Amino acid sequence: MATLVRRRHRVCFGLAAAMLLALLRPPLAAAQGAAQWRFCGQSGNFSANSTYQSNLAQLSATLPRNASAARTLFAKDSLGAVPDIVYALALCRGDVANASDCRSCVPNGFQDAQQLCPYNKEVFIAYDLCYLRFSNLNFLASADNGSPVMLMSPTNASAPAEVFDAAAAVLLNATADYAVANSSRLFATGEEAFDRTNPTIYGLCQCTPDMSLTDCRSCLGGIIAFIPQYFSRRQGARVIGLRCNYRYEVYTFFSGGSMLRLPAPATASPPAPTPANMTPPASTATGGRKKNKSGIALAIALPLVVLFLGTVAICLYFQLWRRRSRPKRQRSYSIPMADDIETADSLFFDLSALHAATGNFSESNRLGEGGFGSVYKGFLPSGEEIAVKRLSMGSGQGIEELKNELVLVAKLQHKNLVRLIGVCLQQHEKLLVYEYMPNRSIDTILFDLDKRKELDWGKRIGIINEIARGLQYLHEDSQLRIIHRDLKASNVLLDSNYTPKISDFGMARLFGGEQTREITSRVVGTYGYMAPEYVMRGHYSVKSDVFSFGILMIEIVTGRRSGGSYCFDQSNDLLSLVWEHWTMGTILEMMDPSLTSHAPRDQMLKCIHIGLLCVQDNPAERPMMSTVNVMLGSNTVSFQSPSKPSFFIPRSGTDSNIYSESYPLTSQSTHRSGVISVNDVSVTELEPR
Repeated sequence: MATLVRRRHRVCFGLAAAMLLALLRPPLAAAQGAAQWRFCGQSGNFSANSTYQSNLAQLSATLPRNASAARTLFAKDSLGAVPDIVYALALCRGDVANASDCRSCVPNGFQDAQQLCPYNKEVFIAYDLCYLRFSNLNFLASADNGSPVMLMSPTNASAPAEVFDAAAAVLLNATADYAVANSSRLFATGEEAFDRTNPTIYGLCQCTPDMSLTDCRSCLGGIIAFIPQYFSRRQGARVIGLRCNYRYEVYTFFSGGSMLRLPAPATASPPAPTPANMTPPASTATGGRKKNKSGIALAIALPLVVLFLGTVAICLYFQLWRRRSRPKRQRSYSIPMADDIETADSLFFDLSALHAATGNFSESNRLGEGGFGSVYKGFLPSGEEIAVKRLSMGSGQGIEELKNELVLVAKLQHKNLVRLIGVCLQQHEKLLVYEYMPNRSIDTILFDLDKRKELDWGKRIGIINEIARGLQYLHEDSQLRIIHRDLKASNVLLDSNYTPKISDFGMARLFGGEQTREITSRVVGTYGYMAPEYVMRGHYSVKSDVFSFGILMIEIVTGRRSGGSYCFDQSNDLLSLVWEHWTMGTILEMMDPSLTSHAPRDQMLKCIHIGLLCVQDNPAERPMMSTVNVMLGSNTVSFQSPSKPSFFIPRSGTDSNIYSESYPLTSQSTHRSGVISVNDVSVTELEPR
C-alpha cells in the first residue's frame, strides 16, 4: 500500500510537472540548443572531410559515453597523430542527478561547437551541467586552468562588502578543502549560515579528478581569490576554468544535500529586503536584461506557475482525502526493512560451514567475548579470513538488534565501516560473519603500555581522520542517516594497515526525512562515551555520536581511557583532567608520553581543541562531522573557544542493571582476567528524567 501511495504521488506530481514542461518546452529547447558560454580558439582551422574532422567525430561518440559511465563523470582522451591529433576533455558537474544527464550534455557540446565555432580546431564550451574542450594542442598534460569564464549576479548583498565577501570566501575555501580531503571526485558542495536577509550561502567546488590534490587545491584557491576583485558583494558568482570551477549563491542551486555545513560567521549584516536570485549573464560583463524582456518573461512565467501550483494543490488535496479514510500508523523509529531478514538470501551461511571455518568454535580460535557472546576467527574454503560473532542463547541482543546490524552493515558501504560478509540463523544460533581485522580494536593497542608504541602520530592522526569520515558518511553522506549510539575504542577495528573501521551496529538507529532527534527510555552505550543529554534524558541525535567521537579523539591523542564520572571525586576523570590542563595552558602534559618527542605540537593541540568542541554540554554547540572533517584537514578555519564540558554522574542504583558488551574482535584480557574497567560497561536500561 505504501508503495502504491508513493507511485500515486509520483504520477500526480509527474502530471503537474509534465504540464509545465510541455508549455515551457519551446523556450527551453532553444536555451539548451545554444551554449551558455563558449571560447573559440586561435590554433587554426580544419577543413571539411579532413582527418582532423574524422578524429573529432570519433571522439564525439566515445567521450560522452566514457564520461557518463565513469563514477567521476569525467573523461579525457586523444585520437590521431600530429598534425591531425585531437585532444579532448569533458567534465560533468558532480551533482548531476544521473549518468543520462551527463550523457546528453556532453554531445551537445560537440554539436554546438560545430555551429558556434565552425571548423575551429580548438573550442571550449560550457553549460550549466557540463563543459567540454577539444584542441590540436596537448592541454591534457597540464594543470593550467586556462582563461576562466567569470559570471556574476547583477544583485548586491545587503551586508557590507567585506563581510559578505569574507563569508563567501570562507565557505568556498572550506568546500575546496573538503573536496580535496574527502572526495575521490574532487567535488564538494557546502552551505554556510549567514543572516536573516540571506539565511544561507550555498557553494560548490570541483576539479577534474585527474588532478593531484595539491594542484586541485591550488587551482581552486587561485580562482576563489577573484571574489574581492571581481565579485565584491555580489549575491552569486561562478568561475568556470578548464581544470577547476566554483559557484556560490544565496539560494540552493545544486542537487542533493550539502556535504558540508558551516556555522554563521561572527559578524552578520542587518535585515534587508530579500534579494533576487542570480540569472547568469550571457557574457562576463554584469549587464542585465532589458525591461521589456523582463516584462515579457514575467507575463509568460506567472500564468504557468499558477497553473503548476494549482495542479499540485489538486493532487495534494486528493492524496489527503484518501489518507483520511485510512487508519493512522504508529510512528516507528527502528531500522528500516521490516521485511524478514531472509530477503538477503545472498548473505546467508550454513551453520555447518561456520562450524568448519571456526573449528567448531574452538577455544583456540576465540578472539574475544562480551555480554552478547563471543567472537571467533575462521577461514572460508577460499582462504578468506573471517570473524564470526556468536550471540549467546541468553544474550540481551535479540533478533531486532541482529536485524539492525545485518541490514545496516549490508546496506552501508564505506571503507571506514566494517564489512559484513554474512549471517546464519539455524538451530537457535544467531551468527554474524565479518571481514577479519588482524589488528583487532583500537583499545587493545592504545591502552597497552607496550603495544601503544605501534601507533605513532602518523597512524593516530590517520585513524582520527578516517573515523571522522566514516561517521560523516553515516550522518550526512549516505542515503540513510544513521546514529551509531555506541562509538568507542573497542568498536573501532584496525586492518593490517591500521585503517579504522567502525563496527557494531546492533544498537544503531535510523533517522528519516527531516528528523533530527529522538527520545528513548532505553539508553544504550558506554559510560564515558555517552553524551550527557542521552544519559540523563534519553535524547539522542547525530550530536550524540559527535560527543562520543570527541571522547575517542581525546583518548587517541592522550593514550588514556575515559571513564566518565562515577563518583563526586572527578580528579581522575579524563575530561576533567584535560579541561584543567587546557585552561592552565599545560595540555601537552596530557599527551601520550610515547608521542611527545615525535608528534607536531600544533596538530596535537588542534585535535584536543576539536575534541573539546565535540563534547560541549549543549548539542547545538557541537560541530557536525562534516565541519569536524574540515577543521581536521584545514589550517585556515578558525575555531571557537570551547566551554567547560559536562561531567555527568549516573544515578545511584543503575549499576546493577549494567552488563558488558564488547564485540566484535575485542580484547580477551579484560574479560578473562575478571577485571572489568569502566569502558567495558556498555549497555543499561534507564528511565529518562
